[in-house]
Amino acid sequence: MPDSWFWRADGLIAATAAALFLPAGIYFLLSALDDLAIDVCWALRSFLRRRKPPIRPARQKLIAVWLPLWNEAGVVRSMLEHNLAAIDYGCYEIFAGVYRNDAATRAEVEAVAARFPRVHLAALPHDGPTSKADCLNWVCRRMLDWERESGRRIEVVVIHDAEDLIHPQSLHAINLYTAEADMVQVPVLPLSTPWRELTHGLYCDDFAESQGKDLGTRVFLGAFLPGCGVGTAIRREAIDALAGSGGDSIFRPGCLTEDYDIGLRLFAQGARQSFVPLHWTRGSLMATREFFPRKLSAAIRQRTRWVTGNALQAWEFHGWGAGLRRPLVQAWFFWRDRKGLWGNPVSLLCNILLLWGCLSWLASAVAGREWALARHVHPSPALTFILGLNLLLLLERLVVRMAVSARIYGWRFASGVPLRLFWGNWINARSAARALFTWTAAKLRRRPLGWLKTEHAYPSREALRPHKRSLAEVLVGHGWCTQDALSHAIAALPSGTPLGQFLLSRGDLSEDELYAALSLQESLPLAELDFALLQPRVARSLPAKVARQWNVLPFRIRAGALEVAGPSVPAENALRAISRFTRLDVRFYLLKPSHFEVLRRTIHPPPREWNPSVPPRTG
Repeated sequence: MPDSWFWRADGLIAATAAALFLPAGIYFLLSALDDLAIDVCWALRSFLRRRKPPIRPARQKLIAVWLPLWNEAGVVRSMLEHNLAAIDYGCYEIFAGVYRNDAATRAEVEAVAARFPRVHLAALPHDGPTSKADCLNWVCRRMLDWERESGRRIEVVVIHDAEDLIHPQSLHAINLYTAEADMVQVPVLPLSTPWRELTHGLYCDDFAESQGKDLGTRVFLGAFLPGCGVGTAIRREAIDALAGSGGDSIFRPGCLTEDYDIGLRLFAQGARQSFVPLHWTRGSLMATREFFPRKLSAAIRQRTRWVTGNALQAWEFHGWGAGLRRPLVQAWFFWRDRKGLWGNPVSLLCNILLLWGCLSWLASAVAGREWALARHVHPSPALTFILGLNLLLLLERLVVRMAVSARIYGWRFASGVPLRLFWGNWINARSAARALFTWTAAKLRRRPLGWLKTEHAYPSREALRPHKRSLAEVLVGHGWCTQDALSHAIAALPSGTPLGQFLLSRGDLSEDELYAALSLQESLPLAELDFALLQPRVARSLPAKVARQWNVLPFRIRAGALEVAGPSVPAENALRAISRFTRLDVRFYLLKPSHFEVLRRTIHPPPREWNPSVPPRTG
C-alpha cells in the first residue's frame, strides 16, 4: 500500500524525528550529565564522609504538630488516634486547623480532642478552602492563643497532613536535629502497594530517590532544602523571624507549595537546614509514611500543583538565587527543580517517537519496505557519539533508580522502574502542560490560583500493624500506668494471661483506661452507647448464632453500615465472616465488658422465670 495514510504518516514522522535527533540528543545529554553529577556527589558523600549525628539533648523540647485540614472527616480521626498511640515522645501538642464550613471534619477533631487534651481545634473564621498556607497561618494563631492560656512555650513546630503515619521516633529525631538546625526535614516515603499500580509505584520510585539520595546530597552541596510538605520541622526562633518578615503571616497565602517556599525563605534568612538521613530503627525505616494518589487523574492534579508552585511560582517570587549564599549552587538546583517544565514534554515526545519508530520498523519488515527512519537519518560521528553516550547515561540512571528503590521496596518491585519511567513521562508531561495553562490563565485574568487539594486515604488496620507500639508502651506513654507498676506486673504475669486484663485485675488500671489504650493501640474506635436509643430491628440484623460465635453484638445502623461491638479485638477473618449475613458494610467498635454485658441483656434478654401465680397469656 504505497499511498496509504500509514506510509505517508510514517515518512512525515521519520523526517521530523531525523530533524530532532541532534538537538534533542544534545539536550538529553546535558540533562543526563546533570543527573550524573548528582549521583557522583551522592556516591562521594556516602563513601567518603559520614557525618556524626548531633549530640543528644538533655531534655525533650515542646513540639507542636500542625494539621491543616479540609474535607478530611473520613481519615482525620483514624490518623489522630493512630499517631497518638504510635508516637513515642511525651512532650508534644497537636493543633488541627478546620474551616468554618467543614462541620464533618470539625466533629471528628472535637471527638478526639474530648478524649485527649493534647489535641486542640484551630477553628478558622472563614469558609474554605483557601490554601494550605492560609490554613497553617490560622493554626499558628491558635497555637499562640494556647501559649497565652497555658503559660507554656512551643519550641519546635512540625507540619503534617491528615493521611500521615508518623514514625514513633520521628519527634525524637526532630528533637535531636533541632539542637543544631533551624529547619529539619524527616524523610517521607509512600507506603507499599502492588506492583501493578504504576501510578503509585511512580511515587515510590520518585520518593525513594529524592529521600534516599537527592535531598541529603543537596544539603551536602550547600543548596537550600525545600520542605516535603509533611515532616518539616522548624524551630521557634525561625518561626518568629518568618512572622516578623512576613507581616505576621508565616506562610505566603497565595503559594501552592508552601513547603518549598518556606524552605527557600528560611535559607535566605540564614537558617541552618538539615535532612535526617534515611535509616532503619526499631525494625522500620525512620520516615513519615502515607498513601499518595493511586489514580491517574489525582496524580496529575497533585503534580500540577507541584509544578506550579515549585517551578512557576518559585521562579516568579525568587528568580534564580541572586542574593542567596552560594548563588551558583542555588541556580543549579533551581535548574533541576524547573527543568521538568520543558523537559517532561520533550521526554514524552521522544517516547512517542520511539514507540512509533518500533512500530514503523516492524511494519516495514513485514511489508518488505525500506524503513523510513533509516532513509531520513544520516548518521555522523558526532550524532553516533551523542546517542551512544545518552544510552550509557540512561542505563546508569536506571541502575541508580532501581538501587535506591530496591533499598526500600525490594528488587522485585524495583524491576518495574523502566516501565514506570515511561509511565511517569506521560503523567509529568500532562502535569507540566496543565500547570503552564492554569498559571498563564490566572495571570491573564488576574485571579489567584486555587488550592488543588489531594484526596487522602488512610491505611487499613492490618496495614498499620508494623507501625504500632505495644500496649505496654501506649499505657506508659499516655500516663495510664507507671513504668514501675508495669514492670512488676510483667514479672508476675501468668503464662497466657493478657497483660491488660492482668493489670485490670490488680487494680493498676481502670476499665476506661484499659479500653482507651486498646482503642489507640489497635486503631479501633471505642463505642459510646445510648441504650435508650437502641432499636429492636438492629438486634435482628445478625443471627444470634453468628453474634455468639464472634462475640459481637449489633448496636446501630448508620450511613449504610451495620455497626457491631465487642469486648475484644476481632480476628482478621471475623468481619468477612459477619459480612456474609448482611448486605450492609460492617464496622467494628471496641466496647468495655461491663457495657457489652448490658448490651447483650438488652438485645437478648434472659427468659422470664415461670411464676405459677401468674396465669399464662392466651390469645
